[in-house]
Amino acid sequence: MSDITPDGNRHESTRPRTISDIARLAGVHAGTVSRALADNPLVNAETRARIQALADEHGFRPNQMASRLRTQKTHVVGVVVPLGHERRQHLSDPFFMTILGHLADALTEGGYDIMLSRVIPDAHDWLERIVDSGMLDGVLLIGQSDQFDAIERVAARYRPLVVWGDHVDGQHHCAVGVDNRLGGLLAGRRLIERGCRQLAFFGEIRTLELAHRYDGLIQAAREADIADPVQCDTHLASDVMAAEISDHLDRLSGRIDGIAAASDVIAMRSVRVLADRGIAVPGDVPVVGFDDLPLASQIIPRLTTIRQDVERGAAEMIRALFARMQGAEMPGADAPSVIMTPELVVRDSA
Repeated sequence: MSDITPDGNRHESTRPRTISDIARLAGVHAGTVSRALADNPLVNAETRARIQALADEHGFRPNQMASRLRTQKTHVVGVVVPLGHERRQHLSDPFFMTILGHLADALTEGGYDIMLSRVIPDAHDWLERIVDSGMLDGVLLIGQSDQFDAIERVAARYRPLVVWGDHVDGQHHCAVGVDNRLGGLLAGRRLIERGCRQLAFFGEIRTLELAHRYDGLIQAAREADIADPVQCDTHLASDVMAAEISDHLDRLSGRIDGIAAASDVIAMRSVRVLADRGIAVPGDVPVVGFDDLPLASQIIPRLTTIRQDVERGAAEMIRALFARMQGAEMPGADAPSVIMTPELVVRDSA
């Protein structure tokens, strides 16, 4: 190691530039330095502390790319939002922002970087391209969208994959989410308790989660021996949502007296559209949401909703992913799906 000084002379530099330089200073092998800087317990605590102190003293930082090539680990987790069913929806959606915050905190605290992707799955092999890129140690999918078969195909061979979504018997992929049928049932029962007899479901049903919410609402109606709820396609894209809700209300004027929304965002927008028409919530039309986002308790009227514990769900996703990454080469190491119990949160809107 040498540097050129301002006088043009070459002098030996004392600053180490490689792991081998640190090893010479410490009087150990380069492999010992590599392990010590990774805080590997195979190196005794005293030696680790001495080597780490030397590195700090000289401002030495190991080459992360070289380390990743040696270990075949990238220390990067992909967080992917597939939008096959809802192509105009953005990551700024309040639900995405809520769960992304919890996932990002847990991943960074666990020593992982994040690669965030919003994917329109036009190609058949969109998920294969992600998991086989060599850039990621694992993948978290936020939502199944209408891509259940693609997820199943990849999960059959790629273990470090965990999905926020619903679970059906026999599926390969690990899903973390709420019992959506039960959530829809609770929403329907609440509206019926309020005296509603003509229910509507505002939400599309091309995704497993939302279809199951609608199924639960139908179950509640049949328990009460009333007509099946009207299903009204309402997209989560903010640029069309209000217009769609207005169209539904025009078409169903006088024919519905209670709304179960597929999400809190749809419920809040419905409350606004109803208010603009002079229709009181809950006096004329009670409204129930789904999610219990932070905004649900802040709007007026405060939103009655079905709570899915997003914070716990994010923690379960991370736990399952880490277990699967650590046991990627071990048969039987797969973490199972986690289906949480939803909770009816009664506030002012229903």
